[in-house]
Amino acid sequence: GRFGGAVARRLASMGTEVLGVDSTPELVQAHADHLTKVVEADCTDPAVLRQLGAADFATAVVGIGSDIEASVLTVLALADMGLTNIWAKASNTNHARILERIGATHVVFPEERMGERVAHLLNERLLDFIAFDDEFAIARLSAPTPIVGLPLVTSACRKKYDVTVVGVKRKGEAFIHAVPDTIIFPDDELVVSGKIKDLERFSAI
Repeated sequence: GRFGGAVARRLASMGTEVLGVDSTPELVQAHADHLTKVVEADCTDPAVLRQLGAADFATAVVGIGSDIEASVLTVLALADMGLTNIWAKASNTNHARILERIGATHVVFPEERMGERVAHLLNERLLDFIAFDDEFAIARLSAPTPIVGLPLVTSACRKKYDVTVVGVKRKGEAFIHAVPDTIIFPDDELVVSGKIKDLERFSAI
């Protein structure tokens, strides 16, 4: 599907050996030129996975979201084969709980995460937003007025707002690593890390 395909293509572009398995011929053909190997097969069948050498891979990504039974059977088969790093897509919280109990080490909710990201980006100051879990995130935002004209050591963002300014971008320039004596200008874009609630508060000052 789209999620698994996007992950697989990105990993392949980074030089990672990727084995793709899908039961849909059209999807297999679409990814054939991008991945190390793509096979049309039933990934819920443990015998098929063993034959394909799935156990030889350090990590597995199960991108089946809509067919919960197929998702569960695939994760279970991979866990039974001894894989200890299994990422799986879930369609809801109950699905996620089942996946975690049978061996998935990381469960993701792509649609939910995208919804949260869009909601945060509706804030005019927030230019980009990436949540790493339910609490922590990194955001790119327009410089809040109260810290404009001040060096970071004076604005004390970490002490006052519990966020860390990681980088600064000025118009026409590349991002620079933020240091204590970095002065913030009105049109600066900041890369800031911290808890989601603190980032929301900081972007609103």
